[in-house]
Amino acid sequence: MASAHMKVGVCHDRAQARYGFGDGHPFGPDRFDAFWNEMRARGLDREVAPVAARAATRQELQCFHSAAYLDYVMQKSASGGYLDDGDTPAVAGILESASLVVGATLNAAAGVMRCAYRRAFVPIAGLHHAGRAHAAGFCVLNDIGVAIEYLRREHGLKRIAYVDIDAHHGDGVFYAFEEDPALSFADLHEDGRFLYPGTGRADETGKGAAAHSKLNIPMTPGAGDAEFHAAWQRVEQYLRERRPDFMLFQCGADSIAGDPITHLRYTPAAHAHAAARLCALAEEFCDGRIVGMGGGGYNRRNLAMAWSGVVEAFLLS
Repeated sequence: MASAHMKVGVCHDRAQARYGFGDGHPFGPDRFDAFWNEMRARGLDREVAPVAARAATRQELQCFHSAAYLDYVMQKSASGGYLDDGDTPAVAGILESASLVVGATLNAAAGVMRCAYRRAFVPIAGLHHAGRAHAAGFCVLNDIGVAIEYLRREHGLKRIAYVDIDAHHGDGVFYAFEEDPALSFADLHEDGRFLYPGTGRADETGKGAAAHSKLNIPMTPGAGDAEFHAAWQRVEQYLRERRPDFMLFQCGADSIAGDPITHLRYTPAAHAHAAARLCALAEEFCDGRIVGMGGGGYNRRNLAMAWSGVVEAFLLS
């Protein structure tokens, strides 16, 4: 049996399943069950250590989000309606359930930093569309942004890398750190001319002191594993040049063929390959430190296969 510090941590706390917008919604609570059932079917549930969810504190949330925005979410979750232009419902208790996602990601990052886990994975996380002061695209709070600020403030890390293979561009992270030269950002996504949120052009490489420090790779609708592997070589080259201290990996499964709201055609093997290669790079530059987050994915079988494959790669790498 692997020693405790070599374990892979996985959040399978059912509190995470509270984040969502009800049965029948693309981002429904059954996404968590689909993942964990596949983990059990593969026997991976017996190979991983548990990562608990918890509510992130107001102080932690304000590392990234504005106080006014947090007040707005609290108010809207009581009155109802939408938090944005019609994508993200203000369901009752949404601030509390979103804060559990953030807390789970922070627990995973903290566990990796103190060597409780070699690496960690949080399935219902990677809410990459929320900005510092707005909700977007089913994302109320941006656990990634909070984690970046947390790792900097609490652990003094300077060079953090964020890698995103979700079909949708990680705009909430990109624009929050667009002028930050220390944050490495590599994102493969369906071309924004064809898919929400319409951002992430190849010429969006950062601004000001961060000019030419980010990597956006728009993928043509219908692109499959061959195109993914070709683009992935650029991600690895970029990360080797950047030499990060810690990696955050958003592995949204909506880039897999058969997702109901996107048009890429990867197989789950693409996600497993990315996870294995990032682990190798993390061993080289980051003391092995990497946290994976499930992100999007609305075909339940696809997300179960992709996320379990990422965990398997984390275990084997």
